[in-house]
Amino acid sequence: MRVVTALAEEAFLQGEEQALAGRFLDEGHAILPVEDRLGLDRIREAIAAFAARHLNLPLPDDVGAFLDGIHTRVGGEALNALRLAVIEGLNGENWARPTYYRLARRALEMLVGNELAMQRRLNLSVQMPEDTSSLLPVHADVWDGDSPFEIVVWLPLVDVCRTKSMFLLPPEANARTEARWGEFAGRSVDDLYRAIEPELVFLDIPYGHVLLFQQNLMHGNTVNREPTTRWSMNCRFKSVMSPYAEKRLGDFFEPITLRAATRLGMTYKLPAGHPE
Repeated sequence: MRVVTALAEEAFLQGEEQALAGRFLDEGHAILPVEDRLGLDRIREAIAAFAARHLNLPLPDDVGAFLDGIHTRVGGEALNALRLAVIEGLNGENWARPTYYRLARRALEMLVGNELAMQRRLNLSVQMPEDTSSLLPVHADVWDGDSPFEIVVWLPLVDVCRTKSMFLLPPEANARTEARWGEFAGRSVDDLYRAIEPELVFLDIPYGHVLLFQQNLMHGNTVNREPTTRWSMNCRFKSVMSPYAEKRLGDFFEPITLRAATRLGMTYKLPAGHPE
């Protein structure tokens, strides 16, 4: 089966598609320049504007510095209210989700397909230095109701590196850990983290780039030990016809790029009285 699949890919997929797919499968992720830099800047400027409005501050001249230094303007106890106000504002803009999709459109077509379902709401994470209230312990999304057919488009709004970023367990290490899963029965998530910590990869991503990663792999974040605040967004995509788990089409996902033949097939009905 693997040989047949490889031959089929060589016959039908272009070299760029094969290279990206191979890297994504081998490394569990791909970090790429955004495909619409003006769209990225528009998203970041809108987020900074919503944050400034929530804090009753003037619009910043330097958006990146404003976001990096937001911890000097708001305390940890008020962080979640700020985050919610910002993401509610952005999700209220009808251009936001199409723009987010265009940041990685070609990459998504190569890795997922050209008939896509997209998460209905964009997510935002804000993690200030030394803040322990915004941690995402090690997990895999498929453990909590996500389909294994999904991938995540993760977008930093500032430069991220080391503990200011997220970590990912590479595919081979992930497979080895899952193979000995019974050893972790009854143990804590901290025990799991300590067991895999030597093999975790913290992803350094400069602003202007986007991360696509396998959410079937273990990932998360730790306390941000860097001197600046992390702002990042995430959104899930999947092939619209691929299997769903608890997060269903019409509830969590909606189709965004259905093609004409699929629309015809989904709406066609045989004439009344025609034998089935």
